[in-house]
Amino acid sequence: MTSALPVLIPAARVAVGSTNPVKVAAVRAVLARCAPTATVTGVAVASGVADQPWGDDETRRGAEARARAALAATGAELAVGLEGGVVREPGGSVRSCAWAVAVGADGRTGTGGSLAMPLPPAVVARLEAGEELGPAMDALVGTTGTKHGAGAVGHLTAGLVDRQAAYEVLVAYALVPWLGARFFDDAP
Repeated sequence: MTSALPVLIPAARVAVGSTNPVKVAAVRAVLARCAPTATVTGVAVASGVADQPWGDDETRRGAEARARAALAATGAELAVGLEGGVVREPGGSVRSCAWAVAVGADGRTGTGGSLAMPLPPAVVARLEAGEELGPAMDALVGTTGTKHGAGAVGHLTAGLVDRQAAYEVLVAYALVPWLGARFFDDAP
């Protein structure tokens, strides 16, 4: 992967719909490669969904609400919302999910998601009792601040992937309408 792309996103100000340092850092890392002069600022906004979203749909709605609220609150040219959730699979197991939504002041919107990995039964039990994934992982591994650090993904992959790296991919996916605009603009 190259370290710098041509400036593909003409945004001077980018807002992130969260002050979580991992989410802000993920957006900042991606924008540094495709909009290197942009300033990236986190802003505390409501997701409009449960603190622990269940299902891809609720999680995606939370990401979009964060992006739209950040755009409205800041007047930035671009805003990104990130939301993590969990999904119950048909067989009863539970997996993680995460979504990123980018919204431009021009009305353009992009969505990227995944981060689907199985969650351990001890964590699922805590989720079912109403706990959020971060604190549930904290209890499992005997630490604090999981959701502001490595994330569940960092612990469960033995450090091969951390939360910021996982979110960076989702942010890049959400930016496809800007990064790959020529493929959409020339559509038949």
